[in-house]
Amino acid sequence: MKYWKIILKAKETAEILIYEQIGKGFFDDGIGAKQFAEELKALGNVKNIILRINSPGGSVFEGMAIYNQLITHKANITVYIDGIAASIASVIAMSGNTIYMPENAIMMIHDPTGIAMGTSADMQKMVEILDKIKLGIISAYRSKTDLSDEDIASLMSEETWLTASEAVEKGFADELIEAVKVAAHFDLSSFKNVPETVKKQIDVLIRIGNVGRFVAIDVIERIA
Repeated sequence: MKYWKIILKAKETAEILIYEQIGKGFFDDGIGAKQFAEELKALGNVKNIILRINSPGGSVFEGMAIYNQLITHKANITVYIDGIAASIASVIAMSGNTIYMPENAIMMIHDPTGIAMGTSADMQKMVEILDKIKLGIISAYRSKTDLSDEDIASLMSEETWLTASEAVEKGFADELIEAVKVAAHFDLSSFKNVPETVKKQIDVLIRIGNVGRFVAIDVIERIA
């Protein structure tokens, strides 16, 4: 069962629910850019898109593709971060014309990571690729914030966790709204700077230990 969907809510309004990791993981396929593109196209010429996010992130390449599909869409996009928008999920959130965050929501930004095997030349190539990916991510954040590239780069390098009010203050979100109840079951163990307040807000279920970054461990359920 997938925990993301794209549905036509009204004649000219669609809702996209991303309560899932981005890209294929150890236990499920997550939300992929190819299927996302097919379902987005199937909506037709909608004028409004409501995008709801509760995701720990995932594949930077899949996520950037989804972000680019959204920012080039003609619809007005309203984003609600219902629980957590971490890593590449926070980049997807930047596609919104307006971004709302409940008072108890969380956003996290950090440097892209990768795995390389081989010679020193292979390792150097990975370094160059990660540096280029970071520039693309900085560009996405810059489109919403008034922060300099240097300031954004520094926040990413520090793996910065932002409360809703902090996200609004720095320009990563536009408006605070009333808190919502969200049960999110994610493995955040491989993130290095998870604040204690975040750990208390999110019910983290780790069944196998650190099996990889951005692994969605259990059902993500939004409680109305």
